[in-house]
Amino acid sequence: MLKRIERLLCGAVFFASSYYESTNQQAFFAAATRCMAKIFNRGLKMENRSTLHTESGVRLRRVSNRPGRHNWLLLPGGPGLGSESLASLASCLDVDGAVWLVDLPGDGNNTGQPEDYRRWPGVIREAACALPHCVFVGHSTGGMYLLSTPELEPLLQGLVLISSAPDARWRSRFARTSEQYPLPELGQAFEAYSQNPSAKTLKRLTLAAAPWNFSPASLASGRAMLETLSYNVAAMEWSGQHFDAEYQARWWPSQLPVLILSGSEDRIVDQSLWQDSAYQGANVRHAMIEGAEHFPWFEAPDQVAAEFAQFAERLT
Repeated sequence: MLKRIERLLCGAVFFASSYYESTNQQAFFAAATRCMAKIFNRGLKMENRSTLHTESGVRLRRVSNRPGRHNWLLLPGGPGLGSESLASLASCLDVDGAVWLVDLPGDGNNTGQPEDYRRWPGVIREAACALPHCVFVGHSTGGMYLLSTPELEPLLQGLVLISSAPDARWRSRFARTSEQYPLPELGQAFEAYSQNPSAKTLKRLTLAAAPWNFSPASLASGRAMLETLSYNVAAMEWSGQHFDAEYQARWWPSQLPVLILSGSEDRIVDQSLWQDSAYQGANVRHAMIEGAEHFPWFEAPDQVAAEFAQFAERLT
């Protein structure tokens, strides 16, 4: 039962092969990918000027548009919560270009066509093909999905990982949190979900675990955000059964600008995993937001915005 609780909460609580060895190989693959992207884009379905769906049903919704060429794609954690969980992050950013909220097919309320989780997370590449000059931003499990999709590397201008991890060892931190910070409402919420898995009981479970994700000062606003989200049981269960426990990054940028943004008090995902030498380099910036937790922009929106602005200056 304890393992089942851990698996459920790993999903509910927000949760490359190898590098190309020569510049010539990278350039060739990048050119080929751009050509394929042009062909792929012909199949995009544009609902209106600010929403589009890819061929497989990845949904992109533009929430801001400033002068500039970059497209910032925000992929939520969870899964099962929907990209609305990143709307407050989007609103605090002041970066050039457009900011988009991204939902994989079958996640959140993006359920307008048959769900095929077998294509997760690789279907993410369709979002990067849909628009030019993309910077992908992954929160928590969203970042792990990005690092599980090596086809993204030649498609991106930059990569931002917020409260994410390079492998499944982050689950040990989560297990310690559940033991060290017991939550009175969680047991009943889990029992209700176990008896009747539904959007309603998943929402109750997520709200019960909110104190693990937010500081006391931001808990009220964090709860208010969670109240507004769409909850998707099928997406959360798929990730728990087929992804979370076996996750290991399949690629890491050798030249692409990377921002790793962490909250110093994150009790969900162990941010010390990024200290490994494999994740260092001149192209990588590690930014620790003191006092912030799993959603660092709730505790320190100005600092998060400043880190994004500094990162944007590094993009070519």
